[in-house]
Formats: sequence, C-alpha cells, structure tokens
Amino acid sequence: MLKFFAKYKTFAIVFFILSVIIIYIIYTLKVPEERLPVYQPDMVNAELVDSTVQYVRKYHKIADFRLINQNGDTITQNYYKDKIYIADFFFTTCLTICPIMTDHMVKIQEKIKDDENVLLLSHTVFPVADSVPVLKKYAVEKGVIDEKWNLVTGDKKEIYELARKSYLATKSTGDGGPYDMIHTENFVLVDKDRQIRGFYDGTDPEAIERLMHDLKVLKAEYN
Repeated sequence: MLKFFAKYKTFAIVFFILSVIIIYIIYTLKVPEERLPVYQPDMVNAELVDSTVQYVRKYHKIADFRLINQNGDTITQNYYKDKIYIADFFFTTCLTICPIMTDHMVKIQEKIKDDENVLLLSHTVFPVADSVPVLKKYAVEKGVIDEKWNLVTGDKKEIYELARKSYLATKSTGDGGPYDMIHTENFVLVDKDRQIRGFYDGTDPEAIERLMHDLKVLKAEYN
C-alpha cells in the first residue's frame, strides 16, 4: 500500500495544485469586481434634482464653478482636476446637522491626508455671513488642512445651482434669493471625471464607513 502511494505521490501533488488553481479561477469568474454606479439625475430622488435636469439619463457631470476658499484663493474645477473628491454643503452658524457633518469630514480628512488623489470640498449655503475671515476662523477651529480641504463661499445663486443641478444633493427652497436657505446632510463622492459615484448621510457614522469603503472601490478603478 505504501509503495502504491509513493508511486503516485508526484501525480497527487500536481493534481492538488491544479485543483486549487481551477477552483480559484472559477471563484474569481463568479465574483465580479465591485464597481460603483455613475449617478445620473433620473436615478436620484426627484425632490433633490432641479426640474431642468430631472430627466437627464447620461453624461451628467459637475458643472464648472468659481468660488473663494478660506484663504481668499479662487477655487475652480481645475483645482480638482484628475482628483477624487467628497463634497458637502454647510454653514458655520448651523447648530443642528452641520457640526456632526463637519466632525465626520474631519475624520475623513485624517484618513485621506496622505492620499494625493483625494480632496474635500465644503460649500457654505449662507455666503452673506460666511465671509473669507469667518471661514478661515472656522477652518482653524476644526483643524482643516488647507491642501486637502476647501471651505468655499461665493455667489449664492451659483452655490445653490451647484447643489441642485450638479450635485443633486438638496431639496429646493428657492434659487438662491436673499431669503432662501438649503439644508442637506448629503456627502457626495465625485470621481476624476466629475461624475457622481455615491451619496451618503453625513450625519450617520455607518454611512461614513460605507463612503470610505466606496472610496477604496473607486480608487481601484484608476489602478
């Protein structure tokens, strides 16, 4: 019996190795690579989308913009060229959801601070009050890293149009008039092609964990 097994030992080893390889190939073929959707306006809750773009089904991208950050620098879409970024909307005097959202952004900043491919972008929805000095004070208090995270102010109508027509992130309470105020907890994941790849509740720790997972999935697309 021992002579029998000794005779076929090499065959058994080769057979075992081939079996492992075949099982691995079958498994990898059955489990598709995870990939994030590319969100179009018609895929999003209509309440969050401006009526002018609600029925767009393809080619949606974040529009060009020109805003001012906490250091008084002009920030345009070119700052985020070939970068993945996470965007949100807030205002510095908010006492409800914004402090929680900002705390989560701070935690995200800590995780991506050494990743040159990922940035953050926070738009104030109350630009009449959130001037450059106010944003700078807020940034210092929160530990914002200037190279990673822009807090931007500017023309209110432009910011509101971005929120509704580009980021598809907030219910309408006007078009940016003097008494309009949008309020949204959404964090938006944007890819290097300025396409939306995910929406997340910025007040929910579990949603933030999902965002970080999705960020890894998105980064893998570019490897």
